[in-house]
Amino acid sequence: MDLDDLMPRRKDGDPLIALERQDLDPLSVDELAARIAALEAEIERTRAKLDGARSFRSAADSLFKKG
Repeated sequence: MDLDDLMPRRKDGDPLIALERQDLDPLSVDELAARIAALEAEIERTRAKLDGARSFRSAADSLFKKG
């Protein structure tokens, strides 16, 4: 069983798909710049989480390594 199977499904679907579908035409230059800044901050937050997960996985693999 996958861990995703244990988590409730979001009623509004995948937030990344919703983000991609958002119409950018009504946004001003300042709003677009703010959006880019927010997305870049989210990318950095996600990268930090990914790095932590990789470190944890590596430590776990080392701990349980057979041989």
